[in-house]
Amino acid sequence: SGEHLEQVKFQESDYFKEKSKERYKIEAKNSELKNRHGYKNAKSSGLFGMEIQSATTIFTVNLKRIIKLMNP
Repeated sequence: SGEHLEQVKFQESDYFKEKSKERYKIEAKNSELKNRHGYKNAKSSGLFGMEIQSATTIFTVNLKRIIKLMNP
């Protein structure tokens, strides 16, 4: 179909190839957030609760990275 042909054409583009080379970095970080820091399940209901959970989870991961870089 036409939609599939558009997708194939997009996947052959230079833009797609550049972004797919960087995707593994993003996926690794998402996996760390989900599996090590409890981001897999929402701890409270509602959008505000999820925003708070995501902010604190990302803050914690970044803080751990800063501490690790300061103490080699």
